[in-house]
Amino acid sequence: MSDFKVVPMNLEHVNDIMIVESLSFSIPWSKNAFIEEITKNSFAYYYAGIYKGKAVGYGGMWQVFDEGHVTNIAVHPEFRKIGIASRILEFMIGESINKGIQRMTLEVRKSNVSAINLYQKYGFINEGIRKSYYADNGEDAVIMWKHKMDINAS
Repeated sequence: MSDFKVVPMNLEHVNDIMIVESLSFSIPWSKNAFIEEITKNSFAYYYAGIYKGKAVGYGGMWQVFDEGHVTNIAVHPEFRKIGIASRILEFMIGESINKGIQRMTLEVRKSNVSAINLYQKYGFINEGIRKSYYADNGEDAVIMWKHKMDINAS
């Protein structure tokens, strides 16, 4: 997909990101939450996946000392299963390495097998469960960590 690129998210991307967000999550973040994250949170880094001038996916993380906490990765349903989430995650891992991040972590719904598989492909491993983590249905979250900071998929 030669027309696709990943760039730091800015305010111009937020309206497109809100569409992706509402189509991806049962409890989507608000527009203000994204604006706060990209304009006021100095620990937050958000990246937009751009295809033909529109944001069709995004990823975000917080840097806490030498750790990166992935907050979310989402792709518009019409653009899933073609490698966009992989490209966003690869970019985030590369940026993490550049920022001196030594390891990354995230929580993912236990039922989200495609996301778990994506993270495992990039070296994240299951290291625990957060019981009843998700407010919408009480689903457990799988806690995953990436200890070896490289971009290569297995």
